[in-house]
Amino acid sequence: MPEITTDQKNIAILLALQKGEITEHLIYTKIAATTSDDHNCEVLTRIAAEELGHYGIWKRYTKRDVAPDTLRVWYYYVIARLLGMTFAIKLMEGVEKRAQSIDQTLPFTIPEIAGILKNEEVHERELIALIDEERLKYVGSVVLGLNDALVEFTGTLAGLTFAIQNTQIIAVVGLVMGVAASLSMGASEYLSQRSDGGPADPIKASVYTSIAYIITVALLILPFLLFSSPFISLIFTLIAAIAVILVFTFYVSVAKDLPFYRRFAEMAAISLGIAGISFLIGVAIRTVLNVNV
Repeated sequence: MPEITTDQKNIAILLALQKGEITEHLIYTKIAATTSDDHNCEVLTRIAAEELGHYGIWKRYTKRDVAPDTLRVWYYYVIARLLGMTFAIKLMEGVEKRAQSIDQTLPFTIPEIAGILKNEEVHERELIALIDEERLKYVGSVVLGLNDALVEFTGTLAGLTFAIQNTQIIAVVGLVMGVAASLSMGASEYLSQRSDGGPADPIKASVYTSIAYIITVALLILPFLLFSSPFISLIFTLIAAIAVILVFTFYVSVAKDLPFYRRFAEMAAISLGIAGISFLIGVAIRTVLNVNV
């Protein structure tokens, strides 16, 4: 590799890396402030200090101060507050990996680069090891509530759409069924956790399951309260179901290092497949029983 020069292209690369380091320093500092766990806070604070050290290394070459990307700092801070430290940090892991790939393709030699890369690798291992967040202990309960609500209610609402063809009646029936089913699912999850004797609190697990279920049901039923046409309502219900699957699958895939596309396609295919079958059943019931509402 050629030695570093003052070429504008080289300086631009270093300035970009410098900006990334100071930005990540502030991100880790703010995320550390969101956790009450002393160990997690200590590790994140130390990593933030090392990122600041990396910034200083780049500054020795650029001879300039660089302002952080404030928007990105607040973006990750808000994510940590809303979706949890784990999710925010897993997204940050992607930033760390991208930084490593850039560092390794620098078109010039910097003696400190080996130490920076080693620190980045240590960061990744520590970040994976340090996380112990309550909400992730109950992801299984949330998945149970979401999956059951999506599969049951996309199918139920599709069947009711053709069998009844009255949005108000469909919404009322759906709400009654949804509340009853959410309580039933919560009770089942409570009994399941009690019998398994695992680390999860049975009461919290049942609450997570019930809340996930009823929120999903509310989103699926909402179009039937907003539109007069049952078929337009069903279309928006299916869109809402896909949106819920997309958002939650992305969250779980990032937080728990699981494949996104396969899980998303699987959940979407199941929910839409059940909805299609139920719609046909509704057509058959309306035809055979000659139901007119």
